[in-house]
Amino acid sequence: MKRLLKQLVFKYIGQKELTSDPLNSHEKYKKSGLTEEEALAIRGKIKKAFEEDRIYRNNTICLDELSEHIQDNRYKVSQVINTYFSKNFYSFLNEYRIKEAKHLLVSDPTLSVKAVMYEVGFNSKNSFYGAFKKVTGLSPNDYRSVAATVDFNQNNMQMA
Repeated sequence: MKRLLKQLVFKYIGQKELTSDPLNSHEKYKKSGLTEEEALAIRGKIKKAFEEDRIYRNNTICLDELSEHIQDNRYKVSQVINTYFSKNFYSFLNEYRIKEAKHLLVSDPTLSVKAVMYEVGFNSKNSFYGAFKKVTGLSPNDYRSVAATVDFNQNNMQMA
C-alpha cells in the first residue's frame, strides 16, 4: 500500500516514477547485495516449499524454519517475500492456509471448521477466523454455506 501511495505521489508531483524492479522497490534493501538471479532462485524455492511441500501446514512454521527448509539466508528469504510477493511472511503464509481451507470446506463438508483449521496449520480459532474473513469477507461457516448454495444452483442449471 505504501509503495502504491508513493507511486501516486511521485506521479502527481512530476518526479520520476518508482522503478518496477522488485529488488529496488524497497529502500531498506538497497544495500542488501541480493542479485536478481539469487532472488529468483530463492523465489522458486519458496514457491516449491509452499506449493509442493505444503510447509504452511506446519503449525509452528516461522521465517527461520522456512529459511532452514529451503537452505537459504533468513534475511534474503524475507526480502524476497516482501519484494516479489508484496507481502510479509505471515500474510504470505496465511494466504496459502486460507486457500487450502477454502478448498477443504467445500470439498469435504463432513470436516468440522475446527478440523479444517488444524489441518491447514492454524492453532487458534480467533486467528483462523480473522485471517479467513480478511481474505474472503466471510466466516468459514458462511463461506461453506455460500459455496454449497452456488454449487447446488450450478448443478440445477446443468440439469435443466
